[in-house]
Amino acid sequence: MRDILYLEAIEQAEALLKPQRVEVLRQLAEPRTCSEVAAVLGQTPQRVYYHVKRLVEAGLVDQVAERKVRGISEGIYQAGARSYWLSPRLVGRIGGLRRARDELSLGYLLDLMEEVQEDIAALDRTAPELPSVGLSGEIHLRTEQRQQFLTELQAMLQDLFTRYGGAEGDAFKLAVACYPKTDDRRGDADDDRRTSDA
Repeated sequence: MRDILYLEAIEQAEALLKPQRVEVLRQLAEPRTCSEVAAVLGQTPQRVYYHVKRLVEAGLVDQVAERKVRGISEGIYQAGARSYWLSPRLVGRIGGLRRARDELSLGYLLDLMEEVQEDIAALDRTAPELPSVGLSGEIHLRTEQRQQFLTELQAMLQDLFTRYGGAEGDAFKLAVACYPKTDDRRGDADDDRRTSDA
């Protein structure tokens, strides 16, 4: 499974326009059968298979194995990536695209936060060194600036992953989150730019 899959084709973006399909994709973060996903979502295996088939056709999901259940072959599927980024040139070209992208991003963000919590909880606190850094800040974007910001952020992260994504050295997890702020309370300037490192 790749960390990031860049969606370049309209067909790929259109495959995510249905909220149910986004939910199926989230469930396939780990290898699962359509029956297993259906049980979690409270849907029929046939309906889930319909969505999975469309996601496979779009190149967003892979069949990673197959098993026999009561003499019937059952596919095991997994999402092709942990995160999906939309190519800037696709934005605005088809209706409903923004909503689908937002649903996918927010669903992934919730999963990511749980993963980060589990990773941190599993760290050995008695280790002589626990190098880490935390950064929290607030930005303000006009509607017409949002795409430029996302494009610049994507380019910066691509550069970092390219330069430091080799197999040598100690492994570190890098998680970036950007989401709408709902709390209107304003604190001191220092509260808006909190950093900590060890």
